[in-house]
Amino acid sequence: MHLFLERFAAQLDPDEHAVVVLDQAGWHASRALTPPATVTLVPLPPYSPELNPVERVWLYLRERFFSHRVLNDYDTIVGALCNAWNQISRERMHTLTKYPYIEQVIA
Repeated sequence: MHLFLERFAAQLDPDEHAVVVLDQAGWHASRALTPPATVTLVPLPPYSPELNPVERVWLYLRERFFSHRVLNDYDTIVGALCNAWNQISRERMHTLTKYPYIEQVIA
């Protein structure tokens, strides 16, 4: 996780700051985890998928691209997922992941 955050922060422009919402996975909650100065970590309460922005993205993908489909193998699944992911516009991603509590944390 530390390596991911370092690489993620390296992709930010010098004047950007990122907020990363984390579920309660063990590697997200490690006390040894120190995020870069340009990244703020926002942990969610336990058992709260309704607060996790990525859950809404996955729901959107499942409802529009994967419902009532049978995918035969790993490569087909990966291809279908990549195709669906690439069809989400920046605006749609913003509306799916915009939560009032995130705005309050970064204000």
